[in-house]
Amino acid sequence: MTLRLGIPTGSLQDATIHLFARAGFNIYVSTRSYFPTIDDPEIECMLIRAQEMTRYVCEGVLDAGLTGFDWIQEHKLGRDAHTCVTNLADLVYSKQSFGKVRWVLAAPEDSRFKSPADLAGATIATELVQVTRSYFEKLKVPVKRVEFSWGATEVKPPVLADAIVEATETGSTLRANRLRILDTVLESNTQLIANGRALADTWKKTKIDNIALLLRAAIEAHGRVGLMLNVRRADLDKILALLPALQRPTISSLSDLDWVAVNTIIEERTVRDLIPKVKAAGGQGIVEYPLNKIVV
Repeated sequence: MTLRLGIPTGSLQDATIHLFARAGFNIYVSTRSYFPTIDDPEIECMLIRAQEMTRYVCEGVLDAGLTGFDWIQEHKLGRDAHTCVTNLADLVYSKQSFGKVRWVLAAPEDSRFKSPADLAGATIATELVQVTRSYFEKLKVPVKRVEFSWGATEVKPPVLADAIVEATETGSTLRANRLRILDTVLESNTQLIANGRALADTWKKTKIDNIALLLRAAIEAHGRVGLMLNVRRADLDKILALLPALQRPTISSLSDLDWVAVNTIIEERTVRDLIPKVKAAGGQGIVEYPLNKIVV
């Protein structure tokens, strides 16, 4: 038996493959095929656009897949407020960072549009049509139309549209095109989804749950490292006062009863300042090591 798993192509592809590698799954993509190989004989991968992933998982073409919350909502709003997929893991990563993506409403800096209400009667260009329509309906702002954009959405105002709704991580592309953010329409992050038929199958559900566990563990480990050191018992309290930890440091006795070993997990960005302090407080044999997964 195999699990049919959708991997998002496009902007999320490289970040997703890197995340799977940290989780212990090596995925190999060929430029000539939409069927990557993976070093797990129980999984069959297929590259699918994130925008279409929910549809193919819902229809059973795929058992599970990774896509954004934004595209799940777009699918749901386009299907009479119904979707037949279940979210099994929130995976906060994107093409540039381990953070959420914002879909923002933006208009030219020199335009008269200063707030969403100013866009009554305006034309909005976006790839996220259903979500954008719902957004303006909730605000009771009667825009002229929300039209689908096939790409390069940032260049459309003011000639082809009055404003846009576009995804951004840093806002740099919007600023480069002299667009001002008026509001956040939706925050999104990647999710692992599966359909009901796959989840009703005990073997497939276990397989999907295990993948979800390992992917969450890989994200949990991002930006963290392990630190181990030896210290005299007399100096232990000074060391512990310096060490932030995921929970509490592990203290182990050594063959010399006057000494203990300390093992902990810390944020990688704190290491360069922390190690000199630990050394000055009596730490010895200090070792920093990378982490691929943290299961909490």
